[in-house]
Amino acid sequence: MSQYVSRLGRRSPSAPSRLRMPGTPRRPRRVAVLSVHTSPLHQPGTGDAGGMNVYIVELAKRLAAINIEVEIFTRATTGALPPAVELAPGVLVRHVDAGPYEGLAKEELPAQLCAFTHGVMQAWAGHRPGYYDLVHSHYWLSGHVGWLAAERWGVPLVHAMHTMAKVKNAALAEGDTPEPAARVIGETQIVRAADRLIANTSEEAGELVRHYEADPGKVAVVHPGVNLDRFRPADGRAAARHRLSLPQNALVPLFAGRIQPLKAPDVLLRAVAVLLDERPALRSNIVVPIVGGPSGSGLAKPEGLQKLAAKLGIADVVRFQPPVGQDQLADWFRAASVLVMPSYSESFGLVAIEAQAAGTPVLAASVGGLPVAVRDGVTGFLVSGHEPARYARVLRDFADQPHLADSMGQAAARHAQSFGWDTAASVTADVYTAAMHDFRRHVRSHHG
Repeated sequence: MSQYVSRLGRRSPSAPSRLRMPGTPRRPRRVAVLSVHTSPLHQPGTGDAGGMNVYIVELAKRLAAINIEVEIFTRATTGALPPAVELAPGVLVRHVDAGPYEGLAKEELPAQLCAFTHGVMQAWAGHRPGYYDLVHSHYWLSGHVGWLAAERWGVPLVHAMHTMAKVKNAALAEGDTPEPAARVIGETQIVRAADRLIANTSEEAGELVRHYEADPGKVAVVHPGVNLDRFRPADGRAAARHRLSLPQNALVPLFAGRIQPLKAPDVLLRAVAVLLDERPALRSNIVVPIVGGPSGSGLAKPEGLQKLAAKLGIADVVRFQPPVGQDQLADWFRAASVLVMPSYSESFGLVAIEAQAAGTPVLAASVGGLPVAVRDGVTGFLVSGHEPARYARVLRDFADQPHLADSMGQAAARHAQSFGWDTAASVTADVYTAAMHDFRRHVRSHHG
């Protein structure tokens, strides 16, 4: 592995970092990315792996492509993993031993942060001073480690919340567990400590200022991207349906994501029940795929959704699918008439952009970043609230006007083009550069 680092460490003289004019701020050469509770190597849609995993992997690859090396520290979840894995050229994943490998819930991780920090410091101790230029932490658990690491290494801390306890608690699904006070306190401390905060949308930036008294000058908005090579219309809906054994002319409202109250897959099932009550004839021409695995408070009742489908009398039209890889997920998006996202809270809703990039409209709750992701009435529909009848009404429009899926789907694919990861990486690199510039100026003024 040391060969790998030294190989990457020797830059060609033509690398952009050499062309800097005197006095212009310097971009980081190497960034330590912290993702304590979810590994970038995990399958999204399982356990706690979701949009954030995709975000970290895609962003890291694109940063490496513009000559910013990335080392991602994550908690080892099996003993079989090597200490370091090359995910892509210029992207290294370091597995840190902290707590038991298996069966540790996200709620139990705060107790392992000391062990995790120790592992990060051990990796750093093997390097020359100044090895990392900056720390980028994701989610509040990583923020605590990042805060300590950045202070110890004398580098700036950039933090991305992804979700916020105060925002989640203000919009709890029925029967969901509120986020603990310890998380609220932890997030407040990180907001104060970070040199820059990255928000997915301007709404999230506003929430950081409103709920956590973040300094507006430290908050930068970077829209997450989507892998436009993977998520694209490809050979179209008919071919995707053929591959997934779905009827060609059926109404296919799809749910894709972690199965937990926050994501509200139950709202889709209840909406389908309302629709079939009104239109019994539709029963022979509707398939409702639920693609994903139980997560969070959904783990307590993993069979809950199957039982609900049976109770509502729609078990015959619902297809439960375990989480699938990204390429197959793209096929599920292509095959669907519409992706349904009735979430109670979404910091961005990456799945909405992925589905649109694949040429599929989205029916979503008007919460969080979803109004940025979905253009209401053009690339899909936004619904306020979680009343199943409102979702049923939109599904009825898709059933009555089969061309809607195609015309909106084409607009959706065009809309998604502006959410490429290259843009996200370039804006993130600018945030890093500004954070380093301010940090150095601050250090100089203190020592001056």
